Amino acid sequence: MELVRSFIAIELPYELKLELTQLELELKTENQLGVKWVSPDSIHLTLKFLGNIAVDRTGEITGAMEEAVRGITPFHLRTKGLGAFPTLKRVQVVWVGITGEVDKLNQLQKRIESKLTPLGFAPESRAFSPHLTLARLSQRASLGERQRLGELIASTTFEAAGNIEVDAVSLMRSQLTREGAIYSRISLVELKRGDLPKSA
Repeated sequence: MELVRSFIAIELPYELKLELTQLELELKTENQLGVKWVSPDSIHLTLKFLGNIAVDRTGEITGAMEEAVRGITPFHLRTKGLGAFPTLKRVQVVWVGITGEVDKLNQLQKRIESKLTPLGFAPESRAFSPHLTLARLSQRASLGERQRLGELIASTTFEAAGNIEVDAVSLMRSQLTREGAIYSRISLVELKRGDLPKSA
């Protein structure tokens, strides 16, 4: 039985990926040996990580996604601000924040969770915290390296010029390689625009 490592996400527009490329260049320094930067082409807004699933289950998962988006019309998000998990003094993950119609984003994420639970995917124990991951630090990164990166993040401002128009969600495949993960889309489910009122 073939398994695929997969997750559900919102894909980003090309223009934003260019801005994230520039941002990463600003944050990169020569002595960041323990920092693994995410290729801007691979950055996405994760809604649900599924782990390894059987290939023949992708159809039912896509069906659950179709049920989850029913009644949710397209909406807009923006990127604003930089931060780190767990703190700026002990950086483990570098992220870009998400603003805009976050209420609709939270609704979409909760509905995806609820539709996938009957299929055997346990809900996340942690609260959903929408963000875009820019970098991860390996265990070999020193405390000094983590703190220096935290100071750089604190002194850097970022707000992308354009919106993220959320008009679809994607079931993605993640293939792990030595160079990093390679992502490809398995299926895409569009958010339907509201029906126009009929004229009298």
